[in-house]
Amino acid sequence: MADKIIALAGATGELGGRIATALAKRGVSVRALVRVGTCAESTPSLRRSNAELCQVSFDDAAGLSEAVAGSSCVVSALSGLQEVIVVAQTQLFRAAEAARVPRFIPSDFSCDLTRVPRGENRNFDLRRAFHREIATSSVRATSILNGAFADMLTWKRSPLYDFARHQVMYWGSPDQSLDFTTMDDVADFTAAAVMDPSSPRFLRISGNSVSARDLATTASEVFGVPYELVLQGSLDDLADRIRTVRASEPASEASVFPPFQGMQYLHNMFSGKGKLEPLDNDRYPDVRWTTIRSLLEQKKDHA
Repeated sequence: MADKIIALAGATGELGGRIATALAKRGVSVRALVRVGTCAESTPSLRRSNAELCQVSFDDAAGLSEAVAGSSCVVSALSGLQEVIVVAQTQLFRAAEAARVPRFIPSDFSCDLTRVPRGENRNFDLRRAFHREIATSSVRATSILNGAFADMLTWKRSPLYDFARHQVMYWGSPDQSLDFTTMDDVADFTAAAVMDPSSPRFLRISGNSVSARDLATTASEVFGVPYELVLQGSLDDLADRIRTVRASEPASEASVFPPFQGMQYLHNMFSGKGKLEPLDNDRYPDVRWTTIRSLLEQKKDHA
C-alpha cells in the first residue's frame, strides 16, 4: 500500500487529523492539502502521520488539480458554511475530475441527511447542495454518515448529560434510538472505505445506537449514582425554540455551529428522521467500535 497516495483536505481539523493518522496506520501515504501559510509545526497530528504538506489555494484550479494528481482518492474533512462546503468543496471536486482521480469522499459525517427534509437543518442543506454539484460526475463519491460524534457526550457542556446534577436530557420520547460514533472510529472506518474501490454512494455506521434511557442506565452503572431522565419538552417545543433562537440571533448565521444548529441536530435525532438504517458496521471487520460505556469509564478515571 506504500505507493497509494490519498489527498486529504481539512487535515488540520479534529476529524481530519484523525483520518490522516488512520490512513497512515494502514500504510497509506497522505498528502495533506493545507491553506497557504500553514506550517508543519502547527499540525502535530500530521507530523505523527508523516503526511506530506501541500500548500494550496482553492481558487487556483490548475494548482489544486496538480496537488491532487496521482492520488487514488480525495478525502474532504473541510468544515464551514456555503463558501467552504459548497464552493471550496466543488473547487476541490473539479480539481479531482481534472486530474482524473477516481474517487472522492465528501465532508458529510452526520446523521442521515438524505432523510431530513429541506429546511430542517441548515448544514445538511449545504451538503445536499454540494451533492447536486457532483451528481453527474464520473468521479465516484462515497459519503460516510455516522450520527453524532459520541465524544460530545463527555463534554463539560454536553447537550444530553448533566454530570453535576446526574441527569440526562431528552425531547419527545426517552426511548427514541439515537446514533453516536466516536471521531476515532469514524476516522478508522473512513480510512477503510478509502481502501475499498467498491464502496457505495452512502455508507451508514453507528458505533452506538442507544436511547436517552440507555444513556441514563449506563451512566448510573458507571458512576454508581442514579441518573434521572429529564424531559425538556416535545419535538414541537424544540422546533419552536429553534425558530425563536435563530430569529433572535441573526449574526449567528455566520457561525459554523451556532446554538440553533445544535438544536436542529438534536431535533433530527429525537424525531427519528436522521436515524441511520440499515447499518454498514460489518463492512470492514477490522474496525472496532468504542462504546459509550467505555467513554464514560475514561471520563470517570480522569475525573
